[in-house]
Amino acid sequence: LHIAILASILSLTICWIIRDRYRVRNLNGKHVFITGCDTGLGNSLAKWLDKKGFSVIAACATEKGSQELQSCSSLSLKTVNLNFADSNSIARAVVFVTEQTAGKGLFGLVSNAEGTAPVGPTDWLRIEDFHSVLDVSLLGLIEITLKLLPLLKKAEGRVVNLINAKGLMAFVGGGYSLSKWGMEAFSDTLRIEMQHFGVKVSIVEHGFFKAEEVNSDIIEKYLFKLWNRLTSEIRDSYGEKYLIE
Repeated sequence: LHIAILASILSLTICWIIRDRYRVRNLNGKHVFITGCDTGLGNSLAKWLDKKGFSVIAACATEKGSQELQSCSSLSLKTVNLNFADSNSIARAVVFVTEQTAGKGLFGLVSNAEGTAPVGPTDWLRIEDFHSVLDVSLLGLIEITLKLLPLLKKAEGRVVNLINAKGLMAFVGGGYSLSKWGMEAFSDTLRIEMQHFGVKVSIVEHGFFKAEEVNSDIIEKYLFKLWNRLTSEIRDSYGEKYLIE
């Protein structure tokens, strides 16, 4: 019994030592760029890392989101406007991050974005419905990652891609699941390639957060909007009962 207790204590001690080896120290001056900080997970993470002492650069899609975040954070937290669907906006954000890091490189890039997602049967959708999601939640994130890689390599930093696990279940048509699976593949490839430069690439598959609960009214609104623009041929193939049920 005593041997078992000693073995347990020793195991816990070893685990504690190993865990401490991976703890980030000397946080002052380490810059972390986080996208999607208006609300939800990105917003909470920006505030938490700011309190921990990181130099946070938070990307927001709206001026309201920027003001709210700055009002409850330290003066070291900086915000920048970012529209993932606009390459010019991405380029401006990259310039801002480059200026803020002042030659030190970027310690961390946390990518978090949710594009608008029309949901419904695949043949209710048009190609622009896929673009509205993929341009933001996949291609936009890939573009800004590519442009920030030189800064990440310089600091031997890390990329953390936040992926909502519900998007990995293909239960509905549209670009939402495509974007999440695409980010998984992009992250896995990038992880292998960046090992040579000391850059770590991680995926965090998270579930629902209270601030990001699905609004059934929005989903219903999308469905009726899609239904109303269908051709009579497609409507007849489904029947009115399909929409009601």
